[in-house]
Amino acid sequence: RLNLIDTPGHVDFTVEVERSLRVLDGAGVVFDGVAGVEPQSETVWHQADKYNVPRICFANKMDKIGADFMNKVREIEEKLGAHPAVMALPIGQESSFRGVVLLLEQKALIWEGDETGAKYTEAEVPEEMKAEVASMRQKLVEKIAETDDVILEKYLQGEEIDIKTLKMALRKATIAYKLVPVFCGSSLRNKGVQPLLDAVVEYLPSPLDVPAATGKDPKTDQEADRKPDQSGPFAGLAFKIQTDPHVGKLTYVRVYSGKLDSGSYAYNASKREKERVGRLLLMHANDREEIKQALAGEIVAVVGLKQTATGDTLCDEANPIVFEGI
Repeated sequence: RLNLIDTPGHVDFTVEVERSLRVLDGAGVVFDGVAGVEPQSETVWHQADKYNVPRICFANKMDKIGADFMNKVREIEEKLGAHPAVMALPIGQESSFRGVVLLLEQKALIWEGDETGAKYTEAEVPEEMKAEVASMRQKLVEKIAETDDVILEKYLQGEEIDIKTLKMALRKATIAYKLVPVFCGSSLRNKGVQPLLDAVVEYLPSPLDVPAATGKDPKTDQEADRKPDQSGPFAGLAFKIQTDPHVGKLTYVRVYSGKLDSGSYAYNASKREKERVGRLLLMHANDREEIKQALAGEIVAVVGLKQTATGDTLCDEANPIVFEGI
């Protein structure tokens, strides 16, 4: 399951950005293909640095007048100090933008017509782009090889490295924040978004790929951690409170370890209070789906918590822990 947390990038909503970055495992950062890295993008990027969030980038609005993809890539490198790995090149630009070339796969995705829709055809790399694609692919393979000694050795010996090996190495490099994959497209017309969604699955971490959540034992003040293991003691962080007209107060909780059952009790280690867990809901925007149990790695909304506020830790009373708040 993928949990999508959509957060505004604007400075007025900076608290929402902090809340989201605190509990998610990976981020997709969307840049304007014309304006590029704006001051607010820099702020959010450094907030993501603070929480060590691996990320992938998307240069949007490639069909807009003034769009320049390679200029955006340079800005990501120069202004943000990141190491971009260009994964796709636009076919045409501004009003002639009609698709992308995926560098690792060396294939083109072409969208016919200008209507909004996800229909595209796979094609050969356009003749006029073949030299550029070969050169950019070479640079991409080199960047991936530099993050992995085994691949680097093969690369230096002139061996052909298969795509599966390159993707596995890129996943590791992305999670370790050594590289940031960069894609391009036009989200309004749904062009170029599909490879980005595939990249979320292929390169961004699952809860099992990130380090254990750390906090403090309130009894001893010693450091403690919780691994994403559903057989461990329950621990979660309440990161957002929302009032729903139908069910009342909703507390969004990221479960870091163990499991939480509806109708059970949870210990609020931040307030040192016992809380009764009413219902557990999986939220799909405004739609709710009731579930009986939430497991490690999941994000759920809890109904019925009275004392819990944003940033509080909920856990097993016998194994208390307090995570860093927000």
